Amino acid sequence: MSSCKNKILFSFVIPIYNSEKYLAKCITSVQKQEFKNFEIILIEDKSTDSSNKICNLFMKKYSNIKLIKHEKRYGVSVSRNDGINAAVGKYIIFLDSDDYLLNDSLKSI
Repeated sequence: MSSCKNKILFSFVIPIYNSEKYLAKCITSVQKQEFKNFEIILIEDKSTDSSNKICNLFMKKYSNIKLIKHEKRYGVSVSRNDGINAAVGKYIIFLDSDDYLLNDSLKSI
């Protein structure tokens, strides 16, 4: 196991499809966690709104974000599986793009 994998405890897998209204709140709520030993994997499933643009903005701002872009719409199950395959954390947490974490949620876990 590489040293990078040893450092990441949680992998957040977030499938995205036409989530522009909620996506920034979702990603920000994870980034605001006091516990920082995590990665965020965004799986953009060929949205027709500005979700892809939002993903790119957050990926440029934060080094712990990975972005997987689908060339066609596959649906939430394939998206989650792609996220699992890309994850390096010890634990995987699924969030929908319209979900958000309360402050200190990871600390409680």
